[in-house]
Amino acid sequence: MENGTPASYKVVPDGSITTPQGFRAGGLHCGLKKTTRHDLGAIVCEVPASAAGVYTTNVFQAAPLLVTRESIGKEGKLRAVLVNSGNANACTGKQGEADAYKMRDSFADSIGVPAHHVAVASTGVIGELLKMDRVLEGIVRMPARLNGGKNGADDFSQAILTTDLVEKTVCVSVEIDGRTVHVAGAAKGSGMIHPNMATMLGFVTTDAAIGNESLQYLLRHATDLSFNMITVDGDTSTNDMLVAMASGLAGNEELTQRHPDWSKFSDALRYVCEVLAKAIARDGEGATKLIEVRVRGALTDESARAIAKTVIGSSLVKSAVFGADANWGRIIAAVGRAGQPVNPETVDIRLGDIAVLEQSRPIPFDEERALEYLKGSTVQIHVDLHYGEGEATGWGCDLTYDYVRINAAYRT
Repeated sequence: MENGTPASYKVVPDGSITTPQGFRAGGLHCGLKKTTRHDLGAIVCEVPASAAGVYTTNVFQAAPLLVTRESIGKEGKLRAVLVNSGNANACTGKQGEADAYKMRDSFADSIGVPAHHVAVASTGVIGELLKMDRVLEGIVRMPARLNGGKNGADDFSQAILTTDLVEKTVCVSVEIDGRTVHVAGAAKGSGMIHPNMATMLGFVTTDAAIGNESLQYLLRHATDLSFNMITVDGDTSTNDMLVAMASGLAGNEELTQRHPDWSKFSDALRYVCEVLAKAIARDGEGATKLIEVRVRGALTDESARAIAKTVIGSSLVKSAVFGADANWGRIIAAVGRAGQPVNPETVDIRLGDIAVLEQSRPIPFDEERALEYLKGSTVQIHVDLHYGEGEATGWGCDLTYDYVRINAAYRT
């Protein structure tokens, strides 16, 4: 497994966001997109679920984020989240805020729960008002589309996509107090992706018993090591949101830091977030390759994270990987401008298992072998600073002609 111990959690191959006990989901087309692909989705829990959220650091935060913060802040509980794609409802002023509240209140009425037990999220074009007549018509139809099977989860996963090419889902099980607990997630994200967070929406469901403060702590920690370690294009969206809901229906003793299985649940949650984050990076707009940058030997873990983010975010590094050019000079230049302590005489760089730099000096390597490696669908860049004990991993994708094509006409 990618973190934790191999026995701490198990991947559920056919699992989804409705696998944890108490959750239903659904999606439908209400007319916000020009295509007939689903553009309105919902997750509903049969009981008030402990809730936590992490949001974009962009100063311009979309109206749905303000509403969701308020909902979770009221008592740390949610019964549902309603999501639309095709329109971000961002930079839309007081009308956009009123529309976000209308979405929340209308869906709460349709499923018979208090308004503050509903979160809302939006993704799509910035600066356009929602077609609320279509949204409200979709809300009326949504309760009939909700189900606890995989079809409902699949419909939801489709409803949150924008330029994504694939749905992004994962589910794991972990034993807590001798009971089987599930942790599942679904996410969207393809462009406008950069650490802290990305242009992404993420939703995590679990049937673990855990309070909202403990869930918030773990969600923030998992985000720092996953979603905040990916980049596609260096842009941070106005709409990023990651929401977690815990039904507690697995029946375990409430998880706190004193619980003997705390670390097992933490590992499972982190794994779910990491899988979704890597899926977003791999599905970057126009991308042909996933790039993984592993930094070790930094002064601290925080320093290693900053260096990994700089390398993975470098347009020159991303372009070189797209062209299968073993240009280690672009990598070491990114390391040097990351603003972190580095000994310029002790840096090693490998492309996969091909050493190209040792002690900051170039060494002979097989260019043809490097070319073949860089043509692969996953490229690992290893940077060892020999400066401390800090380490981190970041994920991104190559920068291609198609990225420009997609974003040159995104709005039109």
